[in-house]
Amino acid sequence: MENRILYLGDTALNRQASYLAGVMSYYDLDFDYVSSDRKFSDSLLEKDHCLMILSDYPASNFSAKQAKVLVDKIEDGMGLLMIGGWESFTGDGGDYHHTPFAEVLPVVMRSRDDRVNFSSPCLVLKEQSHEIIDSLPFHQNIPVIGGLNAFDVKRGADVLLSGVEFKATKNDMSIDFKEGNSYPLLVLGDYGLGKTAAFASDVAPHWVGPFVDWGNERIKARADGSQTIEVGNWYAEFFANLLQWLYVKNYETISLI
Repeated sequence: MENRILYLGDTALNRQASYLAGVMSYYDLDFDYVSSDRKFSDSLLEKDHCLMILSDYPASNFSAKQAKVLVDKIEDGMGLLMIGGWESFTGDGGDYHHTPFAEVLPVVMRSRDDRVNFSSPCLVLKEQSHEIIDSLPFHQNIPVIGGLNAFDVKRGADVLLSGVEFKATKNDMSIDFKEGNSYPLLVLGDYGLGKTAAFASDVAPHWVGPFVDWGNERIKARADGSQTIEVGNWYAEFFANLLQWLYVKNYETISLI
């Protein structure tokens, strides 16, 4: 299996997809890209990708036969990552809960619109230690997101990150924050020999919110055919760690910057 990623969705390469594409280019992760408005091509099944990313790529773009072949590839060792959005999970046109991918993902999707938007802070909280996140300062510098797809966690899957909503009210002398709902944000699992992951929020604005600027340094990057992005270094390292863990056996976290 070659170390090449299949990236599907996020509108277009010169729009929302420029964020993840920029991160992959910065870390020399090779990928093939398909925009959200293009049907999945049978020719892609002939390539031996190490990881498939579904991010705002509607399930209607796959034929039933194509979905079955891809599920078989995951069972044989290809990684799968679904990133949140309007056309991810159930969403407002994702509709993955009716597909074979529902069996593969480590989460149980809702049967109706699962989108949740936050007007108040939703903090990204670390739930357990893991190679993907242990090098990042989730405890000392807690990032914030602006929305996500709500889902439940399958038995045996691991919740690494949660999104916890806080409501803010102002008193005479201070601002009080009251903890609200908690949502699974990053969930890991496996299907046969393949590693799987569900990230409930987005990788690009607007749902990614201030998380896109998380870091103590700024990174500029641009994928071929895309536009330049400027993001926080911890945001970039998080997604680079996640992608590499999903297809590298015996993965060991290293400083990627």
